[in-house]
Amino acid sequence: MPLVVLQPSRLMWTRLAALVFTCVAFSVASHGGNLPDGMGDWCVFCWAFSFAGTLLVLLVELLGLQSRAPVSWTNFPITFACYATLLCLSASIIFPLYFVKGSPNKEMRDHRIASTVFSCLATLAYLVEVSLGRARPGEVAGYMATVPGLLKVCETFVASVIFVFISDPVSYNSHPALKWCMAVYCICFVISAAIVVLCVGECTGCLPFPFARFLSAYALLAVAMYLTATIIWPVFKFDNSHSGSSSRPDFCRGRQGLCYWDKLVAVAVLTALNFLIYLADLTYSARLVFVSA
Repeated sequence: MPLVVLQPSRLMWTRLAALVFTCVAFSVASHGGNLPDGMGDWCVFCWAFSFAGTLLVLLVELLGLQSRAPVSWTNFPITFACYATLLCLSASIIFPLYFVKGSPNKEMRDHRIASTVFSCLATLAYLVEVSLGRARPGEVAGYMATVPGLLKVCETFVASVIFVFISDPVSYNSHPALKWCMAVYCICFVISAAIVVLCVGECTGCLPFPFARFLSAYALLAVAMYLTATIIWPVFKFDNSHSGSSSRPDFCRGRQGLCYWDKLVAVAVLTALNFLIYLADLTYSARLVFVSA
């Protein structure tokens, strides 16, 4: 198949930069970082996954295979770029928190600092790619290129991080109200992820109801559910009258990384963050319904 010659664009240069930055980040970390299992594997996965996806996007566009791709090419690249932004951002925060401060020697520390720097550069490159691919007012684009579509990506990612903190160790079994919080996270994650899959797979037309109205109804339900979780989780985890702890325990001091109490705080913060994201999603989704009506 002949190679399609494309004029380099800002979007292509941005993807090439992200490709190089992620490649350097995971290569340096794997070569000289001497990373232990666990969080180190997660960071390397974030960089390697982002690198592989960006390489795939570039190859498809260079070979002109967009029409043969089994997904909607108006939705897939920006959806992937948004996930890659969040993955590299998480690695840029986790990697120095767990590995840079505790480096046993200068050479290993230099490798880990280099990986952190290139991870931050990759995050910036993917953020620019999302900004370049985002739909502008009055522009015809796929749903995932709109603000509500990008917010769906953020909702699923934040929920995934909540699952990590809430299950290691399990911290929702002590009271039925906390189990409700877990149900909120699961239900909203599954529906938001299904919406992303339907849009990327270009299957929204197969639904037996108007997609835009469904999005508004779901956003309203998710806001109400997350509001309850935002209130319930801190009450049952940090209120002394409900066997909670309002202050950081002594055994957490001087500990590298996050202890059990820190993870409870992270869940509370991320729950509030997802509530705000769903609230913004509701605002934009309702606007889409009223405009289309």
